[in-house]
Amino acid sequence: MSDPHEHGAPNPPASSPCLLDSCQPEFARQAGPQPSLALLNSLSRVFGIRLHSRQTDSPERRYLEVLARLFQVRRVDPETTLEQHDSPWSHVYLIQHGVMRLYREAPSGRIAVHHFFSEGDLVWPVFGRTRTRRNTLCLTSVTHCTLWMASFPAFRSAVTSRGDGAWARFALSLTEELAELTSMREFRKQTMPAKDRYRLLLEEYPELVRRVPDNQLAAWLGVVPATFSRLKNAR
Repeated sequence: MSDPHEHGAPNPPASSPCLLDSCQPEFARQAGPQPSLALLNSLSRVFGIRLHSRQTDSPERRYLEVLARLFQVRRVDPETTLEQHDSPWSHVYLIQHGVMRLYREAPSGRIAVHHFFSEGDLVWPVFGRTRTRRNTLCLTSVTHCTLWMASFPAFRSAVTSRGDGAWARFALSLTEELAELTSMREFRKQTMPAKDRYRLLLEEYPELVRRVPDNQLAAWLGVVPATFSRLKNAR
């Protein structure tokens, strides 16, 4: 067999294709998914609608596309306040990346953390009072977040337009989930010592423990920061 270099053939690649850059035109770059597709897939999961790649014009897909057009992407830094007390909650949020906390703040400055939301969660004003000036809930980013945001009135109107009971069916699942988690956490505060509650925190929410500051986890667990630090160092 003759040497290919004798006929001026190019040198063979010295790297595997994944290490080649744009100077190697013989290898095509694979484009990442479009942001709009990521949003559509997230909405399909939230609403329990399974999208099939071959069904590009189904009623379910058209419905999700209508909802998707309401959302705009926004990137925020940690500790960015998105909703605050004494103001009507105005938006719905779909978290693409990051962690957010739902809490109340007393006039004395004491914080009561009610829930943390992370990737894939849809966050909206579950309680009727939250949508008025009597709102007592605050929503703030914990980490750097990439969010899809939509006007809550527009979002609710779009969901309601699907037919009788559409909003109630959608809203019930999250309302039940938050109510169950809140009641269980209160039950544990009343019946379990702090060390047992901390152990369950590590078992049930390992990702949050790694990403959320200790003082916020302490408020969620219902202990003062000094107690939380002692529990953490005892393990």
